[in-house]
Amino acid sequence: MYNYLLLFLLLFSFNCKAQDPLIISKNKVDFTEYPNLYKDFESKQFVDKFYFLQNVDVFEITYLSDGLKIEAFAAVPRAEGPYPAIIYNRGGNRDFGALQLFRGDWKYPVAYHFAKLAHEGYVVLGCNYRGCGNSEGEDEFGGRDVNDVLNLIEVVKKMPEADAGKIGMYGWSRGGQMTYQSLARTNDIKAAAVGGAPSDFTIIDRPNMEAKVYAELIPNYWDNKEAELKKRSAVFFADQFPKDVPLLILHGNSDWRVKVSNSLKLAMELDKHRVPYRLKIYEGGTHGLGKFRSEVNEEVLSWFERYLKNGEALPNMEPHGK
Repeated sequence: MYNYLLLFLLLFSFNCKAQDPLIISKNKVDFTEYPNLYKDFESKQFVDKFYFLQNVDVFEITYLSDGLKIEAFAAVPRAEGPYPAIIYNRGGNRDFGALQLFRGDWKYPVAYHFAKLAHEGYVVLGCNYRGCGNSEGEDEFGGRDVNDVLNLIEVVKKMPEADAGKIGMYGWSRGGQMTYQSLARTNDIKAAAVGGAPSDFTIIDRPNMEAKVYAELIPNYWDNKEAELKKRSAVFFADQFPKDVPLLILHGNSDWRVKVSNSLKLAMELDKHRVPYRLKIYEGGTHGLGKFRSEVNEEVLSWFERYLKNGEALPNMEPHGK
């Protein structure tokens, strides 16, 4: 009887160790199962526009973050890796700006943008933070939901297709805020890029944003307003940014959603603490920098190719020269 009990305990222990407590599911997307969107899957027009899908697989992933099931997507090159990984942090709040596998107008679909970036030789991942899309929990707009991004880094480490030593992060708008907060809390990021990102929430430029987003999503907002806003404002924790992670900051000076002063103020703080950064301001550029999209894409790709894929040496941040 003792031997049977010992065998049972050993088998139970083995099975517990074999199970992955982080990744619940990882399912490859079969695009041919969506005839309404892909009725011309074999057509020349489709192949010309979505050529990269021939070399990339797209996955739907569910993982755990603080015990919550979080929805994520990944695009992975089919050729054998491992590849550098880029975590993309989406903008918006709740379901506004939520990641979708695809949409009829192909404006913001994962299957297009993630796959196109993956075609350049990266594993690309992004999640819908808690309370968004099909993720459990409540959106806190930069509160405990930052853990969803940090736990996505742990997902990358468990993917054999990804090089866990080369993880980059790319965020737009609120996604840039999430990137800033992640930079201050982990040493796993090797290069980062943001666009139209807020860095100082203590200046309320949009009262409606405070009433309909901050007050509704940030816990105990009215009771602890200043402290909660500062926790989300990179200008107050720029000294915690790693000194060996190059940061690309892009902003339009006609951005009405997030004023360009956010990036200018942060740049001054980064400069003070000798954090390597490049700030590029687009004259007349709006929040999404739509008029400059091709230039933005080239800038971001070049940044990650230099500092993530090729491991280019960082610039000398100390005053020097003749």
